[in-house]
Amino acid sequence: MGNHGLFIFKGVTCLCILFMLWSCCIASVQTIGRLKVGFKGSQMTFIDNGGLFLVSNDSNFGFGFITTKDVTLFLLVVVHVSSSKIVWSANRGSPVRNNDPFMFDDNGNAYLQTGGSTIWSTDSGDKGVTALELQNSGNIVLLGSDGKYIWQSFDHPADALLSNQEFKVGTKLVSNPNSNNLSYSLEIKSGDVILSASFKPPQPYWAMGKDNRRTIDKDGGDVNYAILVANSWKFYDQNKILLWQFIFSDNTDSNATWVAVLGDDGFMTFSLLHKGTSEFSPTKIPQNECSRPASCDPYYVCYSGKNCQCPSGLPSCNLGNTSYCSNSKDPVSLVSPGDGLDYFATGFVPPSSKTNIDGCKSACLQNCSCSAMFFEMSSGNCFLFDQIGSLQGSNKGSGYATFIKVSSGDVKAQSGSKKRVPIVIAIVLVSVVVILCLVYAGYYHHQKKIKKLDEFEEDKTSEEDNFLEGLAGMPLRFKYKDLQEATNNFSIKLGQGGFGSVYQGTLPDGTRIAVKKLEGVGQGKKEFRAEVGIIGSIHHLHLVRLKGFCARGTHRLLAYEFMGNGSLEKWLFKKDKVDFMLDWDTRYNIAVGTAKGLAYLHEDCDVKIVHCDIKPENVLLDDNFSAKVSDFGLAKLMNREQSFVFTTMRGTRGYLAPEWITSYAISEKSDVYSYGMLLLEIIGGRKNYDASLPSEKSHFPTFAFKMMEEGKLKEIIDATLKVDQNDERVSIAIKVALWCIQDDMHLRPPMTQVVQMLDGITPVPPPPISQQVSSRLYSNFFKSISEEGTSSGPSDCNSDAYLSAVRLSGPR
Repeated sequence: MGNHGLFIFKGVTCLCILFMLWSCCIASVQTIGRLKVGFKGSQMTFIDNGGLFLVSNDSNFGFGFITTKDVTLFLLVVVHVSSSKIVWSANRGSPVRNNDPFMFDDNGNAYLQTGGSTIWSTDSGDKGVTALELQNSGNIVLLGSDGKYIWQSFDHPADALLSNQEFKVGTKLVSNPNSNNLSYSLEIKSGDVILSASFKPPQPYWAMGKDNRRTIDKDGGDVNYAILVANSWKFYDQNKILLWQFIFSDNTDSNATWVAVLGDDGFMTFSLLHKGTSEFSPTKIPQNECSRPASCDPYYVCYSGKNCQCPSGLPSCNLGNTSYCSNSKDPVSLVSPGDGLDYFATGFVPPSSKTNIDGCKSACLQNCSCSAMFFEMSSGNCFLFDQIGSLQGSNKGSGYATFIKVSSGDVKAQSGSKKRVPIVIAIVLVSVVVILCLVYAGYYHHQKKIKKLDEFEEDKTSEEDNFLEGLAGMPLRFKYKDLQEATNNFSIKLGQGGFGSVYQGTLPDGTRIAVKKLEGVGQGKKEFRAEVGIIGSIHHLHLVRLKGFCARGTHRLLAYEFMGNGSLEKWLFKKDKVDFMLDWDTRYNIAVGTAKGLAYLHEDCDVKIVHCDIKPENVLLDDNFSAKVSDFGLAKLMNREQSFVFTTMRGTRGYLAPEWITSYAISEKSDVYSYGMLLLEIIGGRKNYDASLPSEKSHFPTFAFKMMEEGKLKEIIDATLKVDQNDERVSIAIKVALWCIQDDMHLRPPMTQVVQMLDGITPVPPPPISQQVSSRLYSNFFKSISEEGTSSGPSDCNSDAYLSAVRLSGPR
């Protein structure tokens, strides 16, 4: 009864997953211009469109979900499509999962949810909203029935301003926080446009009113709003009178779209979004790189050219922003870090008081929250700061006396350390000499020991070695130096994959071999030799023969028979097929041979072997173009009693079966899916995903299903092939491939049946067309994964040309 219930549960789970994926694919139609009320969508729903569900009429801007550094989390953004520049975000601080919905409900409210809770909303419900529009300017607007704006994203900027976007009093631009959790903001205050750092309280560090690069300067008015127009930033008062103009580029193209972004480095940078390019202007604000709060770490001094130095007057620059208002009884004192130092904020904040230098010092010492003081000699202005960033250095003097509050214990420690410096230097020198002598002696002794162990390792065979070598037909156990000499010190590299590199070699008797140096294989010697024993006992016409192995120290090497014509990939996807191409008969024989090799691994071995990485690179061709499956030596071994197994995610995207993604247990049916993808590529002479082709043809499986449904089999076949139109093998091969890539693993035929169908022994019924609804979803899922952190090794084929050459590894 328990097993029956488990079967029902798994069946229901499968149906739920397929229904969800079917629903996603049905809904993933990208809208142009406007959304009507009642819309609902998530990143998973629109994964086919890169997460974007709405594009502007001119297709320059898109609205939807974009991944973050964590590829499982997403932001709801407006993005400039051709440059991939994010110009607005609804939920920067609260990324969502791929199935969290964006809603534009019947009441006209637009909002984003995660885990059932609303994290962002336009609060426009019951205000007469009839449509959501993404304009050609990049502005999202909610329109009323009269066409008036109820809400617009231009009034709620994130960290960027676009051309013709009004930046008004009361709005604020905020950068993403940097590594020190410091962010920056732009706002209009006191009639000026101010940049501030998020210290407590905030510290201004730039103002348009104090920037001498303005080309128009009208006195007497307060800035009410600013706007990017063509290549300049214009500032107006409340009567729309132009007060200031700040030209940031010589490019006067009136059709150009500009974006000003406040970065996490404190710079506001202007860039051009135009015709798929992103050109950055050399103009930034502020102009002086040392006038930013984080040009260097706190307490460090920034000199021209961003040369950061810790001032010699401080006991340490690692003071942090510790408050001295705690209950600590350790006394504090003021230390001068040096002369000629300034601080960016003194030109933008009012002084704390007007006094003499002793009065300024006293005020800081009596205020427990004061961390630093700056006294202006000429005016007597005293500036006190609770937190500070980096200081500004000048060789010409600054006119300020600077003092930093430190613990008296730190000062004493610094004083004592100065007295001990000569003694410490002498001790260090003596210690270094002694250590070098000991290291040399230890190294010499270690090398002798290693040499002895190597000799022992080479000459002595363990019990399991004797057992393996005593069996007829088992692989040889090579010495490491034998394979090193055979490959001429691993000089001729044939290729590289996720488990290691392959080198060409020749044994003393003239036998050519291919030697794979395994990398990142966790087995110990005993486990490795046991697995080699299993693999070495497998002999089949369509499996690459393992001739021997080496397990010495950390070295793990496998010596295979040499295949004269290399991998199927280099013949199938040749850029120039004029000289030689694989004809239909050869391709069909390769497909049958590969299927027979897999069927043997699945059905006829003592332990069931799931290859886990079937692709053209792992199908090798001998001198007669007969196919042999390779790289099954480190595949997943399964007991005969096992139907499914959970394992570490591995394989190559584009060939991975859906169960890898849905966390369902894998089986030999996962190899069947990969074989189906391989068979399609053999038939079509193209990769399963090719972004250079028109969108309807880019994903080959989707295109093949469509052509099968329409009865246009000729469109699936490689156009360069000469195939007899009466050759039934064409129809058989296509139908077999489409059966193999069914999303439901239970619908995929076992490899023994695949062989029978290809050999014409068993008839091939038409495959169910509807079963491939999520194939594009899986393809695009892997397309969206960041290469960083997912690839376990470089591909041995051109990654720019196609998406299916990167191994994936990670926990499941």
